[in-house]
Amino acid sequence: MKRILFVVTGARHWTLADGTAHPTGYWAEELVAPYEAFTQAGHEVVIATPGGVQPVVDQGSLAPEAAGGEEQANRFRAFLEGLEQLRSPMALADVDLSAYDAVFYPGGHGPMEDLSQDPQSAELLREALDTGLPLGIVCHAPAALLATEEGGASPFSGYRLTGFTNEEEKQAGLADNAPWLLQDRLEALGADFQEGEPWGVNVVVDRTLYTGQNPASSGPVAEKMLESLGG
Repeated sequence: MKRILFVVTGARHWTLADGTAHPTGYWAEELVAPYEAFTQAGHEVVIATPGGVQPVVDQGSLAPEAAGGEEQANRFRAFLEGLEQLRSPMALADVDLSAYDAVFYPGGHGPMEDLSQDPQSAELLREALDTGLPLGIVCHAPAALLATEEGGASPFSGYRLTGFTNEEEKQAGLADNAPWLLQDRLEALGADFQEGEPWGVNVVVDRTLYTGQNPASSGPVAEKMLESLGG
């Protein structure tokens, strides 16, 4: 059995360019699908958030049209309500990465607000890269990589990766009022951004970094990581 650390946003809103607090959190499918993939394979998942705050689900991710239908939305909701760890997560500051075999970051717009500038998350990401742990990051969660930049350089510069694209943000209706767009910032970081079709599955693997473009890619990223963990 392996132990996988899930780093989940603690943000409850995303501050838009006009100052509006857009309600958000983590995206349901991006937590549930990988969590199920890892635990059904016999592994343990531990959830941590900045400050150990209780994370919230983006209610938009539980809408039938976003979740893949009413039945799936209800399944996600029931799963999350029954997941005790979400009510008392570990604090990022208390994480000893040597106790884990892999790290996974679910998305949602929340990471754009907190993990994009969280120094403890940044240190964890650097350590995961240095020690060769499989590192999975999906959708908006690659925003966390921005916090690793120091002196104009990031250890993730030059990596092939993906994340929520400019086009997807436009189609979601938030691009015009976004303070910044994830794809733009990752490219400015020096990443080799691999853009797939909007809303289609797109998984990019470069060395120990596993990234997924959008919610549909979150389960497939976990499945790819499981290959490196021996199933």
